[in-house]
Amino acid sequence: MSGFALVGCGRIAQKHLKLLSEGHVRDAKLVAVCDILPRVARETGERFNVPWFTDMHQMMREIGSKIDIVSILTESGNHAAHCLALAAYGKHIMVEKPMALSVADADAMIAACDAANVRLFVVKQNRYNLPVRKLMEAHTHGRFGKLVMGTVRVRWCRTQAYYDQAPWRGTYALDGGVFANQASHHIDLLQWFLGKPVSVIAKARTALVDIEAEDTGAAIITFENGAIGVIEATTAARPRDTEGSLSILGEKGLVEIAGFAVNKMRTWNFAQPLADDADVVANFFEDPPDVYGFGHIAYLNHVVDAIRERKPSLVDGSEGKKSLELICAIYESVRSGREIQLSR
Repeated sequence: MSGFALVGCGRIAQKHLKLLSEGHVRDAKLVAVCDILPRVARETGERFNVPWFTDMHQMMREIGSKIDIVSILTESGNHAAHCLALAAYGKHIMVEKPMALSVADADAMIAACDAANVRLFVVKQNRYNLPVRKLMEAHTHGRFGKLVMGTVRVRWCRTQAYYDQAPWRGTYALDGGVFANQASHHIDLLQWFLGKPVSVIAKARTALVDIEAEDTGAAIITFENGAIGVIEATTAARPRDTEGSLSILGEKGLVEIAGFAVNKMRTWNFAQPLADDADVVANFFEDPPDVYGFGHIAYLNHVVDAIRERKPSLVDGSEGKKSLELICAIYESVRSGREIQLSR
């Protein structure tokens, strides 16, 4: 049985807490929680009947023998510091997206985990969405032929009240804007399908809320294989979350996954159809209650299996860094007004 300890008990932690406490993750259990806010730590620990701490070092010293995996669910800008400190205890690390807010921090996290001989997992649960898995199956079997274009759209609603929940929200130091936070999963999917990006040009603005970072932006990416990627991202959709979509266009086919959480197959067209193609749109559909979707269940099970069976991880530190490099290049383009070349 793998013991999970959660560091950070905020918004995203509620998803992890629910899955671990309700038996959705095979051979796994919640063994401890930690948050720097005493009330939050105590209420979370008491609600899930596990030890609670306000100091992660105290947690590791006192019950480290029960912990196999530490989930870092704190503010994005603190992921690196927390990972470096926790890796020293010799426990595997799982970190929510984005893994960090700079490539240098990501490199330091990878190096620290390698030095401690522990696994580093970066949460990219949308790769496990039912329609996304079907899309990757077609891609793996070469059904698209030459890739031409990929597009992601994030049209979500985050009002001022959302950002006012905590002073770190919407800051560059700890949160980032819509590119680093809300669209990071979609950017990951785009580069997962289209490959290595070589250049990007982007624009962004803060349209409807009072925050330091952007709530609206767009980017155009050129990939090594010649494909063009388009990112449209905003948290200024009103009055509610509307779209979180992905489309892939190739010389032999076009697939579009729609819904508000990349959850609904909308278009599945190939020049050389297969027998089951007619049923794909109807069968590859999920109806999640929120933008997090259902992918966390499969992802957490994957983490447990990868550790127990010593299998490769779908998203380790190096894989998680790929989308971060693109996000950082997007921000560099926004600041400079120039097209940015990524290292080949």
